[in-house]
Amino acid sequence: MFSLACYLLGSRDDARDVTQEVLIRLWKSGRNVEEERVIPWLMRVTRNASIDVLRHRKTVNNVVSADADVEEIPDGSESPTDDLQAADEADLVGAALDTMPEPYRSIVILREIQDLKYEEISAAMDMPLNTVKVYLHRGRKMLREQLSEVLESERV
Repeated sequence: MFSLACYLLGSRDDARDVTQEVLIRLWKSGRNVEEERVIPWLMRVTRNASIDVLRHRKTVNNVVSADADVEEIPDGSESPTDDLQAADEADLVGAALDTMPEPYRSIVILREIQDLKYEEISAAMDMPLNTVKVYLHRGRKMLREQLSEVLESERV
């Protein structure tokens, strides 16, 4: 939940607030949520709460900033050069995600970063499974195009 909120909001402080709010909602309505549907429910509520925060900030078009204050998890690379390259790649992906419209951005984040199953994304986004698959395919294509444009402009 926290990671999803970080990616959507670009702010650890806002992500903490959203995570706390979602956990309070789960506590209040825990008996109404089926056990096998808790994770999709949490992701949907986290996404919706994050969008509410963005609406409040009036920055819906700039959800994830490339310089978001998100703590990086070490990937076990051997050298500082590898760490720097991984950080640069993460910045490029973050910037590319920033340009993607909703719901493509959320679906790509839920699948590729949060590693949710298609069924969990479908439940979290309250969309039919086939719609999730189509949006994920289109979102990946948008992400590839954005990344190739950035790499092309860096080569010049």
